[in-house]
Amino acid sequence: SKADFALVRAHKADKMGNLVYHKTAQNFNPLAAAAGKVTIAEVEEIVETGDIDPNHVQTPSIYVQGLLQAKQEKRIERLTTRSV
Repeated sequence: SKADFALVRAHKADKMGNLVYHKTAQNFNPLAAAAGKVTIAEVEEIVETGDIDPNHVQTPSIYVQGLLQAKQEKRIERLTTRSV
């Protein structure tokens, strides 16, 4: 049986829906994308079709039905202060 929806996060996608993941996102997102009847990918960057090297595509567009571009605030440190 398949899941009705799969929501995945990718680093980059082309306009057709070919996905490239970054770091640990490549562990389970390709499997989750293939497991859903409808897959929606939230990506940081959408590029023109053909801009991604075919050898770097980790999820082909056949599995992706929707793209959503979203910005993620990348916090490396959190500023904390205390009154003295």
